[in-house]
Amino acid sequence: MKPMQTRKIYLLHWVCIFLYILTPLFSSAAEYWNRFRGPNGTGIADSTIKLRDLQKKDIIWKLDLPGKGHSSPVIWGGFLYLTCMNEDSSNFHVLSIHRETGNISWSREMAYQTFSKHDFNSFASPSATVDKDRVYLSWATPKHYFVAALDHAGEWLWKKDLGPFKSQHGVGVSPVLYQDKLIIANDQLGQSFIVALDKTSGSTIWKTKRRSDKAAYSTPCVYQRPDGKDQLIVNSAADGVSCLDPDNGKVLWSYADAFDKRSCSSPIVAGGRIFGSCGSGGGGNFVVAIDPPAGPHAKPKLAYTIKRSANYVPTPIAVDGLAFFWSDGGILTCANPESGKIHYQERVRGRYFGSPVSNGSEIACVSTTGEIVVTAASDQFEILNRIDLDTKTHSTPAFDEDSMYVRTVSQIFKFKN
Repeated sequence: MKPMQTRKIYLLHWVCIFLYILTPLFSSAAEYWNRFRGPNGTGIADSTIKLRDLQKKDIIWKLDLPGKGHSSPVIWGGFLYLTCMNEDSSNFHVLSIHRETGNISWSREMAYQTFSKHDFNSFASPSATVDKDRVYLSWATPKHYFVAALDHAGEWLWKKDLGPFKSQHGVGVSPVLYQDKLIIANDQLGQSFIVALDKTSGSTIWKTKRRSDKAAYSTPCVYQRPDGKDQLIVNSAADGVSCLDPDNGKVLWSYADAFDKRSCSSPIVAGGRIFGSCGSGGGGNFVVAIDPPAGPHAKPKLAYTIKRSANYVPTPIAVDGLAFFWSDGGILTCANPESGKIHYQERVRGRYFGSPVSNGSEIACVSTTGEIVVTAASDQFEILNRIDLDTKTHSTPAFDEDSMYVRTVSQIFKFKN
């Protein structure tokens, strides 16, 4: 490499660091959409964006991605982080995108061996997660399940191989952060386990074996008990709804018979209950509402199920004391999470693999054909807006303090009133 090229690369490295230091000053709100579906996977942000008023003219920028994928954008400071796969070159890309301009600040590529997967999946489906120091991501092939970390200038810090990944459909679970740990739920046809890695080094802190069955695509969340103790909630076909101590991986309780089919949606907590779902492409989907154990010697209990028009792939959302279940087939169910009373089940039109998100008063979900549907976060059904991007997507939007980012298969859009 010529000296001039070396100096340019060195200068670019420090420019990226300088921009990263400056841009978090834009907003503190942007710092917590740091994983799939934002804070603890709730899908809710304190954003001033008015979803009901959005139009195509409110697209601030649009970026063509160097590959395809279904991962959702995550945000820290002034940047979005996203993955995609270029199947022509067999390169897997990790991108840092400036959220004000839509420019790619850096891109890192690695060779990727493609394999047989479900037609609805992609080779870049797991979303990254991010904190003030690092960007964490995962990807898998039948022979290797990789987890890695980069700094905010795009330099690789560590990479760990979790071993083979066996599934007919490919991989889809996103990593999550808990304190000093990066946690990956690896439920598959082969040896299943949940592992917590040291986020600074990638070394294993704890590893808990799981029963194996159909691969799960359910990203964990944290349930906080009334006494303030955090518990890690994980869904899978083999182990149902289970709860682990995030500090040491010990299984605290499990409702193992929760599901008889594959678990694709992620768990949420609403009204003191834990919600999960299972299903299949052929139907038979249902939602379970689980009451966690009331004491040290108590067991979890099934509070109720929702079987009609239940979600399979999209994750539910709980807003202002109401639970919303957006089905793959375009039926929106609103229920009281405590009683299970159904307020309504109404058709919104379209097919959905992305999950709903909310600004606290409105809910948005994007169909597989790119139609953004906005409904009221209310016990009265009301469609407030439709915006048709007319492009394929299986992804979930992200929010910052005043904007929404919608990733399609090969593009990403920024909306702002």
